[in-house]
This record gives sequence, C-alpha cells and structure tokens, in this order.
Amino acid sequence: MPDVSALIDDLVAANHILADQGVVDGFGHVSVRHPSKANRFLLARSIAPALATPADILEFDLDARPHGASDRALYLERFIHGEIYRARPDVGAVVHSHSRAVVPFSVVAQVPLRAMWHVGGFLGTGCPVFEIREVAGEATDLLIRNAALGAALARTLDRHSVVLMRGHGCTVVGSDVRQAVFNAIYTEVSAAMQAEAMRMGAVSNLTREEAEAAADCNAAQITRSWELWRIAAERRRPQPQT
Repeated sequence: MPDVSALIDDLVAANHILADQGVVDGFGHVSVRHPSKANRFLLARSIAPALATPADILEFDLDARPHGASDRALYLERFIHGEIYRARPDVGAVVHSHSRAVVPFSVVAQVPLRAMWHVGGFLGTGCPVFEIREVAGEATDLLIRNAALGAALARTLDRHSVVLMRGHGCTVVGSDVRQAVFNAIYTEVSAAMQAEAMRMGAVSNLTREEAEAAADCNAAQITRSWELWRIAAERRRPQPQT
C-alpha cells in the first residue's frame, strides 16, 4: 500500500518550502495526486502555506469536492488542481502561485518566458498564457472559481510544465510533488534572470533539444535541492503564537 502519511508530510513540506523560497506568500497552493486513487488529490484547507500542518490536508475528488463532511474554508481556486489532474494523467502534483517575477511575462505578449539556462530547461521554448477573457469575458476577478475555468486552464497548459495566467500568476506541474516544487521555484528564478538578461541585451535561449536534455538531467537531481530547501524552510518557519 502507498504510504499516504509520508506523502502528506511531503505535501506539508512543499507548502513550507514554497513559502520560504518566496514563490507563495499568504496566497497560493500546492496539491498532490492521491497515491492509490488517481481520481483524488490532496490539498490543504484555505490557509497560508507556511502555516500548513498535516491536520490541514484534505482529500478532494476531481470535481474539487472535499471527501467527507467538512466545514473548513477551502481554496477558491481548487478547481485548477482537479481539472489538471483530470486532463493530465502524467501529472502528480500542481503548484499555483502569484510568483512576482513571473507575472510581468503574463502581460507582455511579445516576450515569452523561455529556457535560457540549463536549470530552467523544463520551460522549453516558451510557456503558454491563459487568457481568461477568452473564456469568461472582461469582467471576472481573474480567479479560477469553477470547473469550466479550470478545464480551460488545463487545455492551455496542454503538455507544458508551466502555464502563465494573464495578470494573475502561473500554474506549474510535475510528475511528483518534489518535481513540481522544483519547477515552481525555478520558474520564479528563471523569470527574474531572463528579465535581467534582457536589460543587458539580446538573449540566447536554449534550443528545444538543449532544454529537453537539461530537464531530463535536472529531474534526476531534485532530491539534493529538496533536502536543502526542506531543512531551511523548517528552520525559518513562522511559529504559531501560544
């Protein structure tokens, strides 16, 4: 039997790491597909990620409904997770954030976010941008509040690792929670680096083949970064008031 408790521990660690690395703050969330029920996923209740504990983790179906009765507040955009898991059987974890360095790339159509260094190889030759106006008109609050919007976002993500969300943030996927966290952190880092490089001059991006080779290489090294991030996050994690 898959060890659900170990996966929950990794999911809690993922929340803390993403907060510690500045990818999420009071907002943003990370989920993982259930290890023995492919049509379920695990996600915290609505809580600042840095404060998440195992007791905050809930089980959801792909319609983003919590399993069993619960009166706890839920993330409004939990539909992002359910619809991506529905559309992408290869995805084992999903991170949604308002990553600060990434948002500018979601609103400047002429400048795609691309892989320009080897650690960002998972970005490939560009990230698609989800335009909510094309699905729900020009008067939304930009949030993915229902399954229809979640499904539209999943279609824009397609087979990519990252989808930008115009004026909102990004959603990042991985084969497991550690890879999704790795990709989310290095999406933020890559965006900041690309913006800086563009101020210096023309950027030489990775070819598709270079990006794919780099991504494959990096995927085998994720545990090294994960352990460092986990220890650092726990050391600096905010402690509840007593």
